[in-house]
Amino acid sequence: MGENLPLLLSAALGNKVERPPVWMMRQAGRYMKIYRDLRAKYPSFRERSENPELSFEISMQPFRAFNPDGVILFSDILTPLPGMGINFEIIESKGPIIENPIRDQNQIKNLKKLIPEESLSFVGEVLSGLRKEIKDEATLLGFVGAPWTLAAYVVEGKSSKNYSIIKSMAFKEPDLLHQLLDHFATSIGEYLKYQIKSGAQVVQIFDSWAGQLSPEDYDVFAGPYQKKVVDLVKNDFPDTPIILYISGSAGVLERMAKTGVDIISLDWTVDLEEGCNRIPNNIGIQGNVDPGILFGDKDKIRERIDKTFKKSLGRKYILNLGHGILPGTPEENAQFFFEHGKSLTY
Repeated sequence: MGENLPLLLSAALGNKVERPPVWMMRQAGRYMKIYRDLRAKYPSFRERSENPELSFEISMQPFRAFNPDGVILFSDILTPLPGMGINFEIIESKGPIIENPIRDQNQIKNLKKLIPEESLSFVGEVLSGLRKEIKDEATLLGFVGAPWTLAAYVVEGKSSKNYSIIKSMAFKEPDLLHQLLDHFATSIGEYLKYQIKSGAQVVQIFDSWAGQLSPEDYDVFAGPYQKKVVDLVKNDFPDTPIILYISGSAGVLERMAKTGVDIISLDWTVDLEEGCNRIPNNIGIQGNVDPGILFGDKDKIRERIDKTFKKSLGRKYILNLGHGILPGTPEENAQFFFEHGKSLTY
């Protein structure tokens, strides 16, 4: 089984593979000169991610340069928001700004139902183009933001250090927040299914900000909505592997495992061996390498990859960073990460 599948998909499905597949979160983007040159020509992030030709080109840049085992759609977790009637802009070095933060019942009532085929057809176009282009040389990855993280952005109106506005909603007006989270869960489930129909073979859910919740509150505001998204997708596409990533997830690993996902992507704040002991054996592990190590020399990078790989033995494992590759990372170090990763064998 799985002889003709690309390596990452095969490993994600739990087939026996000769080496761990390797890709990087944020592998398309700012650390690459070719991307920065394109950004100078097209300064609007939304244009770069929503113009199908540009998004396709940027998604392909790391594939052409480093030949990773995964090609991930160049997009943003906020991309589906305008299709629900929430407009946003991404300001270089400041991050996303939501035009009208969602804070009352009326705004939630007026949210539009997301119809991906209509408002996100450019995503379908990019994914089907990528799938055609990479054939079986790599696995095509799609991704979305999870309900809690999307809610945090739209309620706060921008990135936040302490999440006081959404937490105040969570503890003062929980019903309001639950309505918003439920709307997002349904929409994101539909969006993921659309990505899979368009060619995505493995999908990743980013609940980047769920690590800001206490475990008790994770069980109320994050976990159930991650699970709802997973259930919606698995209902139609039971065989598509789903990866869940949370930044700062060391306190909720066991809870992440209960959402029905196939693979948990670990950041670097938990020891991989401990992470493996806390996550049931049937669930795969991804990541765990501190992206900061890529500022070190090649010996340091090699040593960290080898150590991480050794701790993953006996588990379904995908080599990746514990967060996105950092701007300013030397490209030759990214190259080395992929080269050395591909030299590992079981």
